[in-house]
Amino acid sequence: MPQITLLQLNDLHGYLEPHPELFSLTPGAPWRSGGGLARIASVFGTVRRETGGAVVALDNGDTFHGSMPAVHTRGGALVAPMSALGLDAMTVHWELAYGWRQVKALASALPYPLLAANVVGDDGTIFTPFTIVERAGVRVGIIGLSSVAGTDLLPQADRGPVTLTIGEAAVNALVPRLRREHGVGLVVVLSHLGFPQDCKLASAVSGVDVILSGHSHHRLQTPVIVDDTLIMQSGAHGSFVGRLDLELSTTGVAGWQHRLIEVDDATEPDGGMQALVGDAVAPFAAARQRVLGTTSTPLTRYTMLESTMDTLLLAAVADSTDVPIALSNGWRYGAPIPPGPITEMDVWNIVPANPAVSVVRLTGAELRRLYEENLKATFACDAWQQRGGYVKRCRGLELAVKLENPPGERLQEIRVDGARLRANASYTVAFLGEQAVPVRYGADRRDTGVTAEEALRQYVSCRDVVAADRVGTVTLV
Repeated sequence: MPQITLLQLNDLHGYLEPHPELFSLTPGAPWRSGGGLARIASVFGTVRRETGGAVVALDNGDTFHGSMPAVHTRGGALVAPMSALGLDAMTVHWELAYGWRQVKALASALPYPLLAANVVGDDGTIFTPFTIVERAGVRVGIIGLSSVAGTDLLPQADRGPVTLTIGEAAVNALVPRLRREHGVGLVVVLSHLGFPQDCKLASAVSGVDVILSGHSHHRLQTPVIVDDTLIMQSGAHGSFVGRLDLELSTTGVAGWQHRLIEVDDATEPDGGMQALVGDAVAPFAAARQRVLGTTSTPLTRYTMLESTMDTLLLAAVADSTDVPIALSNGWRYGAPIPPGPITEMDVWNIVPANPAVSVVRLTGAELRRLYEENLKATFACDAWQQRGGYVKRCRGLELAVKLENPPGERLQEIRVDGARLRANASYTVAFLGEQAVPVRYGADRRDTGVTAEEALRQYVSCRDVVAADRVGTVTLV
């Protein structure tokens, strides 16, 4: 029986080089070196040699955005290294923040297609919906799906007549076409919907053998099976590579083995890729070496309700505005930073989108509605209604939440300075971008003229040591 190996890289977020990593999310886990495209290339090369080249290598997107080298070159720094990985396809998400023109420029510079069957404009799909590759005598059909939240990332000028759908209808239309018209023996969906959405997708479509899931940064130690569809996801920031060895028969997948490969310092880097990465990051060497301050606490974003990385970021926002209440989006990207030096590159990697620091006046009722909306988007029982990300981060608020309650009724209590939030009262709130406070909320909205990176840089630089503990801003009751 034919055997094919799928290799998955998802949510790299522009991390070209190794970085400190927590390979376990349990308290007290040791720090190790993780990721790096030179190590990833070595893993890919080893698997290709083991399998005689019967490998389909795929990238779930969130690749060309998320680090200082990525955003300062609008993704360009990653083109040469990613081109050398030998990928067969990718899909897209945070890349959309650069706008359609730059995304298409990046796609045209790559030797593999950017796929998204669910990004639809006036004239049909904007990107190629699928591609077909052949390995071990088997034709493999690959359908790409972007995240439905991608429209939130587009620049305002690019938000015209474009719709990002879940993709259920597109997949159901493409699968029989791939099998009947193109003789495909294996159907893979390369998805950036997120793990909960991909589980629902698997139950809503027919004929899909494997879903490679991205967006939600799950570290799946073994694939999940939903209605005979295998679903895998492989962490983030390049610290893991997913490997799925498939044994195929005339009726589909007859057997499989999976491994979530840790990309750590035990992996010998590939010399050719190391040279390409060195060239890509050379313009940022000074930023990597320039120490702005020191943290006494680990800075991470691996926790749902609040995180130490965002505790620090919001302290900087509050300090720059002299406003005690501050909000930011519940971003997932940003590799962890251990206690010790904070460099200029670290600051950029914490907040690569670098939104403006803004101030707005919100009523207590608006604050409550804003958070109920966010809790619904984060924890909706219907995966189609989830928008990804963690709970919106806050400073100066204390929230008591009952997740089992119906949508709109999850907030049991909100306190400001120890006092209950008053629905009709007006509160001044500092925030970072529309993802924190959408434009439909509030009055007297204004930018301060300071960016998130500038506020964080100033805050870290002016203190001998910073500390950022989780303080219980959001409590499940």
